[in-house]
Amino acid sequence: MSGFLAEAYPWVKSLHVISVIAWMAGLFYLPRLYVYHAERVAHGSETDLLFRTMEVKLLRLIMNPAMVAAWAFGLMLVFTPGIVDWGSVWAWAKAAAVVGMTWFHHWLGRRRKEFLTGPSPVSGRRFRLMNEVPTLLMVVIVVAVIARPF
Repeated sequence: MSGFLAEAYPWVKSLHVISVIAWMAGLFYLPRLYVYHAERVAHGSETDLLFRTMEVKLLRLIMNPAMVAAWAFGLMLVFTPGIVDWGSVWAWAKAAAVVGMTWFHHWLGRRRKEFLTGPSPVSGRRFRLMNEVPTLLMVVIVVAVIARPF
């Protein structure tokens, strides 16, 4: 299998980057939807139903498949011989940031379910703050993989 992975490396890497871009787009946009949903939408209104529809479709049709694909192609890259040096700190920094990104994805999924039962217990302000999490994790990932400062 490692021979196959080495031959397919440019394609796997391309598909990994495409998946990550789609996943990140959702991780940036969904918390912003939550800000407006929490601050400006009355529970049970037509707008509430519209926001719920947008949120569930973004999560289930774009973000979930993109996350699974990013993980699958990423693991294929990890198992390609000579790509990851686990003796270096950068690989562990990236792995920790990807786990953090996955945690954030699931945190967003739990928040979506809260909107189904009533107004969100999370404030618009907190959603705004949490919206910075994927940016910080993305910086760690990109710097770790490209600059490899550690």
